[in-house]
Amino acid sequence: AALTAAVTLLLSGCGGSDSEDSGKDEIAGADTGASASASPSPSASADGVDRPEIKLPSDVKNVFEGGSTGDPVKDAVLADNERRVNSIDEAIVVDAEKHPALEFYSKDAALMSAATYIKSFYDNNRSFTGETRYYDREVTLAKDGSATVTYCMDATGTYPKDRKTGKVDRSVTGSPSDYVFYNTRLEKNAEGVWQTTSVSSTEAAERCM
Repeated sequence: AALTAAVTLLLSGCGGSDSEDSGKDEIAGADTGASASASPSPSASADGVDRPEIKLPSDVKNVFEGGSTGDPVKDAVLADNERRVNSIDEAIVVDAEKHPALEFYSKDAALMSAATYIKSFYDNNRSFTGETRYYDREVTLAKDGSATVTYCMDATGTYPKDRKTGKVDRSVTGSPSDYVFYNTRLEKNAEGVWQTTSVSSTEAAERCM
């Protein structure tokens, strides 16, 4: 309850509404767009979970490579990892009173880091546009029932966007800091959702270049 209250306070200043640790807010937008078209999150019909809808703007696109491993459990983990990334981007680029998907796919330290990351965009009057690529995604299942997902992010195709004017700064060029390596831990909750509980990230990761 205390954590939820802290997250609410962090996001309450976000005007209506990773890396979270990667400084992506300064570059332009690691995880989504800015208007109102399609790009929905992965389908929920297969597992029967009642999931909040995630819609990213048409000018923002997340490309996830390697979505199928052939293992149904690992595929479910990857799908919810993808939804989490989209939920963070949605909270950054879509102005709404609430973003239910954010707490649906993140909890504990991962939820707090996501809230802090999102708030940094609003504090700097920033959003972003463009395409972000996620690749080299690997899932490891632990004996305690948790899972680890590691992956790379390439944000060289994104650009900073002024939140108020909508002006995009395309003069920004790609740099090593646009390549980020993530290591995340997920736990399956009672509803069958793989929630991310912790996230660590490394900017300018050579393994991602």
